[in-house]
Amino acid sequence: MYNLLRNKIIRNINILLVFLISTCFFANTSTAQLRNSLNLPDNDDKWYHIGIVIMGTSNRFQISQHPRFLESDSVLVTNPNNNFGFGIGGMHTFRVSNRFEARVVFPQLLFVNKSINYHLRYPESSNQETEVMNQNVESILLGVPVQLKLKSDRIGNFRVYMMGGLKFETDLSSKANARNAENFVKLKKSDYGIEAGIGFNFYNKMFILSPEIKISNGISDVHARDANLKFSNVIDRIQSRQIIFSLIFEG
Repeated sequence: MYNLLRNKIIRNINILLVFLISTCFFANTSTAQLRNSLNLPDNDDKWYHIGIVIMGTSNRFQISQHPRFLESDSVLVTNPNNNFGFGIGGMHTFRVSNRFEARVVFPQLLFVNKSINYHLRYPESSNQETEVMNQNVESILLGVPVQLKLKSDRIGNFRVYMMGGLKFETDLSSKANARNAENFVKLKKSDYGIEAGIGFNFYNKMFILSPEIKISNGISDVHARDANLKFSNVIDRIQSRQIIFSLIFEG
Protein backbone atom coordinates (compact mmCIF):
# COMPACT_ATOMS: atom_id res chain seq x y z
CA MET A 1 0.00 0.00 0.00
CA TYR A 2 2.84 2.34 0.80
CA ASN A 3 4.46 1.66 -2.58
CA LEU A 4 1.15 2.24 -4.36
CA LEU A 5 0.60 5.54 -2.52
CA ARG A 6 4.15 6.68 -3.28
CA ASN A 7 3.78 5.82 -6.97
CA LYS A 8 0.49 7.71 -7.14
CA ILE A 9 2.02 10.82 -5.54
CA ILE A 10 5.02 10.67 -7.90
CA ARG A 11 2.69 10.28 -10.88
CA ASN A 12 0.60 13.30 -9.79
CA ILE A 13 3.74 15.37 -9.31
CA ASN A 14 4.91 14.43 -12.80
CA ILE A 15 1.54 15.37 -14.27
CA LEU A 16 1.66 18.71 -12.43
CA LEU A 17 5.19 19.42 -13.69
CA VAL A 18 4.18 18.57 -17.25
CA PHE A 19 1.15 20.89 -16.93
CA LEU A 20 3.24 23.77 -15.55
CA ILE A 21 5.91 23.36 -18.24
CA SER A 22 3.27 23.22 -20.98
CA THR A 23 1.49 26.28 -19.59
CA CYS A 24 4.71 28.31 -19.44
CA PHE A 25 5.66 27.25 -22.97
CA PHE A 26 2.22 28.15 -24.32
CA ALA A 27 2.28 31.52 -22.56
CA ASN A 28 5.71 32.34 -23.94
CA THR A 29 4.68 31.22 -27.41
CA SER A 30 1.46 33.29 -27.28
CA THR A 31 3.36 36.36 -26.07
CA ALA A 32 5.91 35.96 -28.85
CA GLN A 33 3.18 35.50 -31.45
CA LEU A 34 1.31 38.58 -30.17
CA ARG A 35 4.47 40.65 -30.26
CA ASN A 36 5.31 39.39 -33.73
CA SER A 37 1.83 40.39 -34.92
CA LEU A 38 2.36 43.99 -33.77
CA ASN A 39 3.79 46.45 -36.24
CA LEU A 40 6.45 48.77 -34.81
CA PRO A 41 6.09 47.35 -31.26
CA ASP A 42 8.79 49.61 -29.78
CA ASN A 43 7.65 52.83 -31.46
CA ASP A 44 5.73 54.10 -28.42
CA ASP A 45 8.91 53.98 -26.32
CA LYS A 46 10.73 56.51 -28.50
CA TRP A 47 11.15 59.93 -26.90
CA TYR A 48 11.01 61.66 -30.31
CA HIS A 49 9.85 60.85 -33.80
CA ILE A 50 9.34 62.86 -36.97
CA GLY A 51 6.68 62.83 -39.67
CA ILE A 52 5.22 64.50 -42.75
CA VAL A 53 1.74 66.08 -42.89
CA ILE A 54 -0.42 66.52 -46.01
CA MET A 55 -3.46 68.75 -45.45
CA GLY A 56 -6.70 69.69 -47.13
CA THR A 57 -8.57 72.71 -45.73
CA SER A 58 -11.98 74.33 -45.76
CA ASN A 59 -11.57 78.07 -45.11
CA ARG A 60 -13.86 80.99 -44.43
CA PHE A 61 -13.98 84.35 -42.69
CA GLN A 62 -15.96 85.20 -39.57
CA ILE A 63 -17.09 88.80 -40.18
CA SER A 64 -18.36 91.44 -37.76
CA GLN A 65 -19.98 94.43 -39.41
CA HIS A 66 -18.86 97.96 -38.64
CA PRO A 67 -21.47 100.60 -37.67
CA ARG A 68 -20.57 102.27 -40.97
CA PHE A 69 -22.30 99.32 -42.67
CA LEU A 70 -25.73 100.69 -41.70
CA GLU A 71 -24.84 104.03 -43.25
CA SER A 72 -23.58 102.58 -46.51
CA ASP A 73 -25.63 103.43 -49.58
CA SER A 74 -23.74 101.11 -51.95
CA VAL A 75 -22.86 97.91 -50.02
CA LEU A 76 -26.05 96.10 -49.00
CA VAL A 77 -24.80 92.66 -47.89
CA THR A 78 -21.43 91.05 -47.10
CA ASN A 79 -21.32 87.25 -46.98
CA PRO A 80 -18.20 85.09 -46.40
CA ASN A 81 -17.81 82.01 -48.63
CA ASN A 82 -16.36 78.59 -47.95
CA ASN A 83 -13.22 77.88 -49.97
CA PHE A 84 -10.74 75.05 -50.16
CA GLY A 85 -6.97 74.93 -49.87
CA PHE A 86 -4.11 72.57 -49.21
CA GLY A 87 -0.90 72.47 -47.23
CA ILE A 88 2.16 70.51 -46.15
CA GLY A 89 4.16 70.40 -42.95
CA GLY A 90 6.70 68.62 -40.80
CA MET A 91 5.51 66.85 -37.63
CA HIS A 92 7.74 66.70 -34.54
CA THR A 93 6.40 64.54 -31.69
CA PHE A 94 7.87 64.30 -28.17
CA ARG A 95 6.87 61.60 -25.69
CA VAL A 96 5.68 63.01 -22.35
CA SER A 97 4.17 59.87 -20.77
CA ASN A 98 2.29 56.72 -21.77
CA ARG A 99 -0.83 58.83 -22.38
CA PHE A 100 0.48 62.20 -23.52
CA GLU A 101 2.63 63.51 -26.35
CA ALA A 102 3.63 67.07 -27.27
CA ARG A 103 3.59 67.95 -30.98
CA VAL A 104 4.95 70.82 -33.02
CA VAL A 105 4.16 71.22 -36.71
CA PHE A 106 7.03 73.15 -38.29
CA PRO A 107 7.28 74.30 -40.91
CA GLN A 108 3.61 74.39 -41.90
CA LEU A 109 2.64 75.99 -45.20
CA LEU A 110 -1.03 76.50 -46.09
CA PHE A 111 -2.13 77.76 -49.49
CA VAL A 112 -5.64 79.08 -48.92
CA ASN A 113 -8.19 81.26 -50.66
CA LYS A 114 -10.95 83.08 -48.80
CA SER A 115 -13.63 85.21 -50.37
CA ILE A 116 -16.45 87.61 -49.56
CA ASN A 117 -19.60 88.24 -51.58
CA TYR A 118 -20.73 91.87 -51.71
CA HIS A 119 -24.24 92.75 -52.80
CA LEU A 120 -23.97 96.21 -54.34
CA ARG A 121 -26.63 98.70 -55.34
CA TYR A 122 -26.22 100.26 -58.76
CA PRO A 123 -25.29 103.87 -58.08
CA GLU A 124 -27.75 105.31 -60.62
CA SER A 125 -30.53 102.81 -60.19
CA SER A 126 -33.92 103.90 -58.95
CA ASN A 127 -35.48 100.44 -58.67
CA GLN A 128 -33.06 98.95 -56.13
CA GLU A 129 -31.25 96.75 -58.65
CA THR A 130 -28.19 95.04 -57.23
CA GLU A 131 -25.15 93.15 -58.42
CA VAL A 132 -22.97 90.60 -56.64
CA MET A 133 -19.23 91.09 -56.53
CA ASN A 134 -16.88 88.40 -55.24
CA GLN A 135 -13.71 89.58 -53.48
CA ASN A 136 -10.96 86.93 -53.23
CA VAL A 137 -8.20 87.04 -50.64
CA GLU A 138 -5.37 84.62 -51.38
CA SER A 139 -2.94 83.77 -48.59
CA ILE A 140 0.20 81.73 -48.07
CA LEU A 141 0.26 81.01 -44.34
CA LEU A 142 3.45 80.01 -42.55
CA GLY A 143 2.34 78.53 -39.24
CA VAL A 144 3.61 76.86 -36.09
CA PRO A 145 0.88 74.82 -34.33
CA VAL A 146 1.82 73.57 -30.84
CA GLN A 147 -0.40 70.76 -29.55
CA LEU A 148 -0.88 68.30 -26.68
CA LYS A 149 -2.04 64.82 -27.70
CA LEU A 150 -3.99 62.41 -25.44
CA LYS A 151 -3.73 58.77 -26.56
CA SER A 152 -5.95 55.76 -25.86
CA ASP A 153 -4.62 52.26 -25.24
CA ARG A 154 -3.19 50.57 -28.29
CA ILE A 155 -5.48 47.82 -29.63
CA GLY A 156 -3.34 45.70 -31.90
CA ASN A 157 -2.19 48.04 -34.65
CA PHE A 158 -4.81 50.72 -33.94
CA ARG A 159 -5.15 53.66 -31.57
CA VAL A 160 -7.45 56.69 -31.12
CA TYR A 161 -6.27 60.08 -29.90
CA MET A 162 -7.48 63.61 -29.24
CA MET A 163 -5.43 66.76 -29.51
CA GLY A 164 -5.66 70.46 -28.78
CA GLY A 165 -3.39 73.47 -28.72
CA LEU A 166 -2.44 76.86 -30.12
CA LYS A 167 -1.39 78.08 -33.54
CA PHE A 168 0.73 81.02 -34.65
CA GLU A 169 0.62 82.13 -38.29
CA THR A 170 2.06 84.80 -40.54
CA ASP A 171 0.69 85.61 -43.99
CA LEU A 172 3.54 85.70 -46.49
CA SER A 173 1.33 87.34 -49.13
CA SER A 174 -0.35 89.91 -46.90
CA LYS A 175 -1.46 93.11 -48.69
CA ALA A 176 -2.00 95.12 -45.50
CA ASN A 177 0.52 97.75 -46.55
CA ALA A 178 -0.25 97.73 -50.28
CA ARG A 179 -1.32 100.86 -52.08
CA ASN A 180 -4.10 101.16 -54.67
CA ALA A 181 -6.02 98.47 -52.78
CA GLU A 182 -9.54 99.43 -53.78
CA ASN A 183 -10.28 95.97 -55.19
CA PHE A 184 -9.55 93.78 -52.16
CA VAL A 185 -9.83 93.58 -48.39
CA LYS A 186 -6.47 93.93 -46.70
CA LEU A 187 -5.37 91.51 -43.98
CA LYS A 188 -2.73 91.80 -41.29
CA LYS A 189 0.32 89.58 -41.49
CA SER A 190 0.04 87.84 -38.09
CA ASP A 191 -2.66 85.69 -36.53
CA TYR A 192 -3.01 83.30 -33.61
CA GLY A 193 -5.75 80.93 -32.52
CA ILE A 194 -6.80 77.63 -30.97
CA GLU A 195 -7.11 74.13 -32.44
CA ALA A 196 -8.81 70.88 -31.39
CA GLY A 197 -9.39 67.59 -33.16
CA ILE A 198 -9.40 63.81 -33.21
CA GLY A 199 -7.28 61.28 -35.08
CA PHE A 200 -6.51 57.60 -35.53
CA ASN A 201 -3.16 55.79 -35.58
CA PHE A 202 -2.80 52.84 -37.95
CA TYR A 203 0.49 51.00 -37.39
CA ASN A 204 2.01 49.60 -40.57
CA LYS A 205 5.21 47.65 -41.09
CA MET A 206 7.33 50.71 -41.91
CA PHE A 207 5.36 53.75 -40.68
CA ILE A 208 2.30 54.99 -38.81
CA LEU A 209 -0.55 56.45 -40.89
CA SER A 210 -2.76 58.90 -38.97
CA PRO A 211 -5.86 60.46 -40.56
CA GLU A 212 -6.87 63.47 -38.48
CA ILE A 213 -9.55 66.14 -38.54
CA LYS A 214 -9.40 69.34 -36.52
CA ILE A 215 -11.03 72.75 -36.15
CA SER A 216 -8.66 75.72 -36.28
CA ASN A 217 -10.14 79.08 -35.26
CA GLY A 218 -8.32 82.40 -35.25
CA ILE A 219 -8.74 84.61 -32.19
CA SER A 220 -7.15 87.87 -33.31
CA ASP A 221 -8.66 90.43 -35.68
CA VAL A 222 -6.79 90.11 -39.00
CA HIS A 223 -8.62 92.94 -40.76
CA ALA A 224 -6.43 95.93 -41.69
CA ARG A 225 -9.40 98.27 -41.94
CA ASP A 226 -9.20 101.27 -44.25
CA ALA A 227 -11.96 103.80 -43.71
CA ASN A 228 -11.43 105.23 -47.20
CA LEU A 229 -12.24 101.97 -49.01
CA LYS A 230 -15.87 100.97 -49.52
CA PHE A 231 -15.11 97.23 -49.35
CA SER A 232 -13.18 97.64 -46.12
CA ASN A 233 -14.93 100.37 -44.15
CA VAL A 234 -18.19 98.41 -43.78
CA ILE A 235 -16.37 95.58 -41.98
CA ASP A 236 -15.12 95.82 -38.42
CA ARG A 237 -13.46 92.50 -37.45
CA ILE A 238 -12.38 89.53 -39.54
CA GLN A 239 -11.34 86.24 -37.95
CA SER A 240 -10.22 83.07 -39.67
CA ARG A 241 -12.12 79.79 -39.52
CA GLN A 242 -10.72 76.49 -40.82
CA ILE A 243 -11.52 72.80 -40.85
CA ILE A 244 -8.35 70.82 -41.63
CA PHE A 245 -8.18 67.20 -42.68
CA SER A 246 -4.65 65.77 -42.42
CA LEU A 247 -2.83 62.61 -43.38
CA ILE A 248 0.22 62.17 -41.14
CA PHE A 249 3.05 59.75 -41.96
CA GLU A 250 5.33 59.06 -38.98
CA GLY A 251 8.30 56.74 -38.53
